[in-house]
Amino acid sequence: MKPLKRLRWWIVWTLFFSTVINYISRQTFSVLAPVITAELHLSHTQLSTIFSAFQIAYAGTWLVGGVLLDIIGTRLGLALAVIWWSVISMLTGFANSVLSFSVFRFLLGIGEGCNWPGASKTVAEWFPAKERGVAVAIFDSGSSVGGAIAALTIPWIAIVFGWRYAFVLSGVLGFLWLILWLALYHPVSKHPRLSNEERALIEAGRDTATTSSGRGAGRYLSLLKQSNVWGIVLGRSLTDPIWWFYVFWLPQYLSDARGFSLKQIAAFAWIPFVAADIGNFTGGLVSGWLIKRGMPVVRARKWVCVVSSLPVLAGIPAATTHSAYWALALISFAVWGYASWSTMGLTFPSDLFPQDVVASVTGLSGLGAGLAGTAFTLAVGWLVDKFSYFPAFVAAATIPLLATASVLILIRAPQKQELGAGS
Repeated sequence: MKPLKRLRWWIVWTLFFSTVINYISRQTFSVLAPVITAELHLSHTQLSTIFSAFQIAYAGTWLVGGVLLDIIGTRLGLALAVIWWSVISMLTGFANSVLSFSVFRFLLGIGEGCNWPGASKTVAEWFPAKERGVAVAIFDSGSSVGGAIAALTIPWIAIVFGWRYAFVLSGVLGFLWLILWLALYHPVSKHPRLSNEERALIEAGRDTATTSSGRGAGRYLSLLKQSNVWGIVLGRSLTDPIWWFYVFWLPQYLSDARGFSLKQIAAFAWIPFVAADIGNFTGGLVSGWLIKRGMPVVRARKWVCVVSSLPVLAGIPAATTHSAYWALALISFAVWGYASWSTMGLTFPSDLFPQDVVASVTGLSGLGAGLAGTAFTLAVGWLVDKFSYFPAFVAAATIPLLATASVLILIRAPQKQELGAGS
């Protein structure tokens, strides 16, 4: 079979599309929340219960799914995950209560939690260190693109056909993606269309071991003793809740606090997601630029984290300005900073650990981030019912500073001789 030029980039763009579909699926409920809450007479606390049902399952699957992907492989693991979440997404259209929505959202989270550990594992396998930041930015930017597509299209589907039909869209897209994935992806060691030149480039650019020295459960338990693991876990646990806040609550906030109709949400709610997309590439490109000019890999990632945490503070004036359009602009600026930081958070595992535990480390960080996000989502619902959105905006703006401090203190570049041991 004839080799496919720049095959690694074809594969990462395939992961980009899985992330796009993943976010269209999860954002469908959030975009429709103003309509569903009005129809079912839901409080913000009940709404946060539905949101958090997804997050709890999503968090657990990041950990379990990461370990599973390390065991059964990315090809089969991601295929099964996409089949699962596509079917559940379509079934969500039958929900009619807090309980039924919560159950379907919980099941959706089980499938969707495998996407990022699988994508991170693939990047570690297929890309040299200097390209990983951009590769992660590509697949992670699918979250922003998917969120923007959902914000633009889901309201119109709901208006024309009814909101229940909107849940069918991501299910159909998932099965179309499955055909592309199975046709294109195989491991580096057995891919029939990988050229010798590209294989040599990938292998020459690795700065971590392919496999760790540990075996069985002890290999995974040893990870918990490493400060790099806890730097990654705390970093993501103190930044991801901010993303969930904007992803889940933005349409409802625009409806509650700014008086936007469903059509206006469709017209404007996509803008912060485009800003996040730019942020993904900002982090990836800047860190890659620094590495190419001689800065050590981990130091470059940390530098981007420090600078990226500053725009997130724009969430505070966003909550106080009288102009809805200035609020959207400031939220977009904050999300841009978050997304740049997030790209570094997702790249650290492949920079620091052998390939056979990358998905597990990524999954562990996802578990921490998901649990923290669940707690924050429930807190937001309570705060909005009791007070207003302002305290939530303040928390979302300041907590990432703690995440950056955790990364600076805990994460250290591994010594070359330690790489085989998974240090």
